[in-house]
Order: sequence, then C-alpha cells, then structure tokens
Amino acid sequence: MSEDRAHFPPVDPLKTGISGCCPRCGQGKLFDGLLSVKPRCAACGLDYSFADSGDGPAVFVILIVGFIVIGSVLWLEVNYSPPIWLHILLFAPLTIALSLAALRWCKGILIAMQYRHNAREGRISSD
Repeated sequence: MSEDRAHFPPVDPLKTGISGCCPRCGQGKLFDGLLSVKPRCAACGLDYSFADSGDGPAVFVILIVGFIVIGSVLWLEVNYSPPIWLHILLFAPLTIALSLAALRWCKGILIAMQYRHNAREGRISSD
C-alpha cells in the first residue's frame, strides 16, 4: 500500500465496515456484489488492492453464528423436543441468512481495520 497523502477525516471502521463503505472517505462502496471487493473507490479513488481479509471473517462468522444457532437448537430441544424436520426447517435458513449477513459485515470491518492500522503482509528481514 502506497503512502496516503490525501487529507480525509478519520472514519469509524465499524460503521464503514458494516455499511460496506470505503475505509478512507466513508462515501464510496467497498463491495461489488455480495462479497467481492471493488478494485477502487468511486468517490475518492482509493485502490483496494491492499484489502485481503483472508479467512478471518469466516472464522469469526463460524464462531459467532455457530454459538447462536447451536444454543438455539439446544434450547428448543430441551424445552419442547420438536421433531428433527422442524429443526431443519427452522435453523437451516437461519444459519444461511445469519452467515451471509455476518460474513459481509466482518469482511468490511476487517478491511477497514487493515486500512486504519496500515496492516501489511508480514515479512522476514533478509539482513
């Protein structure tokens, strides 16, 4: 990532990440579609080539959504003992919807945090 010489007021990474906006100006869109990152910001021209969230968002989503869904499944089973088809009917769509929403939010937040803290790939010094 090259040195940023533009003067933009700092934006909140949580707000921009959840809304899917540019981490520098907070105006342009970060995503092109559901999860693919645009090449650059249409508002300020920031090149998004630095943005590599890797597997981080997926790990957070698995842990958070898994906790919510499995906790709900166990609570329902202990209190009401419904048939298995009802579990599938209720929790399969819930899991998919929560996962897609949370994955977009987590990816946006992690990319905004990368920009804010000027995070780069780790390198080992050769000297």
